[in-house]
Amino acid sequence: MRNIKSKQYFRQALKSIPGGVNSPVRAFSAVGGDPLFIKKGKGCRIYDADNNSYIDYVLSWGPLILGHARKEVVQAIIKAAKDGTSFGAPTKKETELAELIKQAFPGMDKVRLVSSGTEATMSAIRLARAVTGKDKIVKFEGCYHGHSDSLLVKAGSGAATFGVPTSLGVPRDFAKHTLVLPFNDIEAFQALVAKDHAQIAAVIVEPVCGNMGVVVPNPGYLKAMRKITQEYGILLIFDEVITGFRFCFGGAQKLFEIKADITCLGKIIGGGMPLGAYAASKKIMAQVSPLGKMYQAGTLSGNPVAVSAGLKTLQILQNLDYNKINDLCEELCLKLKSRIEKENKAIQVNGFKSMFTIFFTKAAVRNYQEAKAADTAKYAEFFKAMLGCGIYLAPAQFESNFISFAHGKKEIQYTVDAMVKFLRGSHV
Repeated sequence: MRNIKSKQYFRQALKSIPGGVNSPVRAFSAVGGDPLFIKKGKGCRIYDADNNSYIDYVLSWGPLILGHARKEVVQAIIKAAKDGTSFGAPTKKETELAELIKQAFPGMDKVRLVSSGTEATMSAIRLARAVTGKDKIVKFEGCYHGHSDSLLVKAGSGAATFGVPTSLGVPRDFAKHTLVLPFNDIEAFQALVAKDHAQIAAVIVEPVCGNMGVVVPNPGYLKAMRKITQEYGILLIFDEVITGFRFCFGGAQKLFEIKADITCLGKIIGGGMPLGAYAASKKIMAQVSPLGKMYQAGTLSGNPVAVSAGLKTLQILQNLDYNKINDLCEELCLKLKSRIEKENKAIQVNGFKSMFTIFFTKAAVRNYQEAKAADTAKYAEFFKAMLGCGIYLAPAQFESNFISFAHGKKEIQYTVDAMVKFLRGSHV
């Protein structure tokens, strides 16, 4: 495929935008080469500036569960935009969206709309601290919850440690309030909480990880976490920015039969537009301004265009059978696993419902340390080979790929065939 225009646009962007991109992973630095500049999307395909077509498994990093440019969603956006793009005042559809979210997540009483997943998690942490009067939070290594200062920390040596900043510009005195643990290690979690519970306001977790690649919780892990946090009076925050409405009409909480104290949402609830939310019980949300003293605000919170896109998306999802996309993903994963076993390749296929990641490693991947053992150079080779076949995967090893309702068996089989061809010729 020729990418003349993409290369030209990238050189131009480098002059005005840091790294030529407005979000780091878009730069293709993890896989090498220049990024594609996308001109349009339709269904399960995207088209770059040179009119090359790709089956898209990134789907704007998850929001486009209905596929690109779904007719009803586009119409809702156009209709809303014609009436005005922003008011900074309440609209009826904000309430309609909040009510639909509450319907899908039993136990939620109040929903506050924001403009991104980062805003949602940042606000949820502030809310937890306001409710409990405690400062420290617990997160898990490899789980990404946006780029707010509290959450941009990584683990040091040992099972648990005071956080140290992952990014420049985050004060160590601020980051030290974040404790970091390995995912899927309930013993380490139990020990930390028993020791420091008097200082811990909340635990925040992706119930199914999507930012170290897809990593699934061990059986009973989340329920044990819920039990322990309840015993010690610690709030449990589920970051369902990725998982909310991804597996079913609801979230991972519905699948695992667990109720979090605070839930963060984003991506799908915006239908391709910038939108996020955090939600909890009446008692907890009573702390949020203007009811309480926990301040959080946003000029574009509940933006009418974004809300219209999200509302229409959820209304459509309410009547769709999630088995379609979950089964397609399972088919892709099972066929790949079968070929990998036959050829004895050092590859792991992690999949859950409509999410999947391919790790180039021998060992099972159940946490961030095991994910880091994967061969990123081999993944880069794989990514480029797939791109050459017209398949657009996540341009980084430690990200999730997604299936949409616009994908079909034809696209899945083509993808499997291309991947199998690569595996046959590779030296993994």
